[in-house]
Amino acid sequence: MDTSAYLKAVVEQTGILADWVHGKDAAAPVPTCPKWTLADLVDHVGATQRMVAMLVGAQMTEPSRAFAGYVPGPADSGQWRAWLSDGAAEARQAFASVADDTPVWDPSGGAAGVPFWSRRLFGEACVHRADAAAALGMRYELAPELAVAALEDWLDTMASRGYWENQPGFSDAMRGDGQTLHFHATDASGEWVARREPDMVVLERTHTKADVVVRGPAVELLLVISRRRPLDAAPTLEVHGDRALLDHWIENMDWVANG
Repeated sequence: MDTSAYLKAVVEQTGILADWVHGKDAAAPVPTCPKWTLADLVDHVGATQRMVAMLVGAQMTEPSRAFAGYVPGPADSGQWRAWLSDGAAEARQAFASVADDTPVWDPSGGAAGVPFWSRRLFGEACVHRADAAAALGMRYELAPELAVAALEDWLDTMASRGYWENQPGFSDAMRGDGQTLHFHATDASGEWVARREPDMVVLERTHTKADVVVRGPAVELLLVISRRRPLDAAPTLEVHGDRALLDHWIENMDWVANG
């Protein structure tokens, strides 16, 4: 997927989320993000999209002004649909106004800028829609190729130098001496091997033997790895090898689910 395709999907995923949450109880708990209410979830999605739109649209190489431009969501849930839809449209317009190689700050440590943020907003929209589904009892579905793209975003994010340095709890837990985890989507083209090294997680897109292999539908892999679904509640996933190694990986994804 290119930047334009990611932003098209951001608008689509946010639109579904907006329809789901419109007019709902703002105080409803979000079980997949235990510290959040539905209002917190809506606020996070819409405010993040607006901040990234400012960052990209103004071609910022330092993020403080974008962070200072935080716009909280409306208290009235009857305004959520329009507010979320407007934020996604604003983000799409901002990305359309710049080239992929435009210098823009990003936290990955890889100077990926515009492409980083286009994919990050997409991954966020997919996973936070799963949060809304959990809060509201909705059925969560995502096309396999989109689930693979979202999974790629989450794994790349976790393996980036910037996130390793900015999430010390995660990096301390993930320090290793070569332990390998193989994630394999069976309904779309997507395979990754994560190797735990002393100073980082190395992510490779390959098919090879590993200490533990988990394979199954891409959407199930996405939900389990992002801690939106317990592994034991995903019977379509097959685990071969060191289950404890996989459990440890998932347990230390708590930072991606707001603790």
